[in-house]
Amino acid sequence: MLNVIEHGTATDEPDLLIVHGLFGSGRNWGAIAKRLSATRRILCVDQRNHGLSPWYDSHSYEDMAADLAEVIQAQGKPMDVLGHSMGGKASMVLALTRPELVNRLIIADIAPVAYSHDQNQNIAAMRAVDLTKVEKRSDAIEQLAEHLDDTTLQTFFTQSLDLREQRWRLNLDVLDREMPKILNFPEVGGTYSGPTLFLSGATSDYVTHAYRPAIREKFPKARFSKITGAGHWLHAEKPREFVSSVQAWLELDGRA
Repeated sequence: MLNVIEHGTATDEPDLLIVHGLFGSGRNWGAIAKRLSATRRILCVDQRNHGLSPWYDSHSYEDMAADLAEVIQAQGKPMDVLGHSMGGKASMVLALTRPELVNRLIIADIAPVAYSHDQNQNIAAMRAVDLTKVEKRSDAIEQLAEHLDDTTLQTFFTQSLDLREQRWRLNLDVLDREMPKILNFPEVGGTYSGPTLFLSGATSDYVTHAYRPAIREKFPKARFSKITGAGHWLHAEKPREFVSSVQAWLELDGRA
């Protein structure tokens, strides 16, 4: 089963499952989870081929959704689910295929469509790091800077670096091979009729008005909200606004 990090204790409110995006981990969401845990228990997972979870030869959304279903079933009751980017797609497939496990759904800056935002250059940058010369994270950042200009990504990627074992906690070979599946969205029938919030960054181009028909076809109760001044990494760029938006919807709009 997936590695799970738990925050807070169970309350009368449904537990919330947080599902990270590509190259991330449950640990990346620790600050957000701690803030949200004031009113409910939060479970953050490491998705397959990420963090401390098992590595597999497949990285399809059907498999990721099945992983999430196993985590929820182990809790013995349905959960609210929040997924970002790749984690948002996995969460959507979960809701479409196992709707009885999902109370409410929050999708952060992603839509059920295919994208052309290729990530293989980031994998190449991580592979180029000579881990035998890395004693601290700044050593890895210095090497990544030779291939990536984005300082935020440099720091983000090193959070998945195991310094003691000198290895990436990312199955880069499988992620590279399965990238077409990650960028796509599978053909999944049916709809999810539960309350659904599509929360996106106002400066991001991942959730445009052109995608709304595709969203409403599968999620007829979808509602939309944007965070001003935030891009695709809205939870990291505007954490307070992100938490406030999620809390407000769960406590009020999510019950409508």
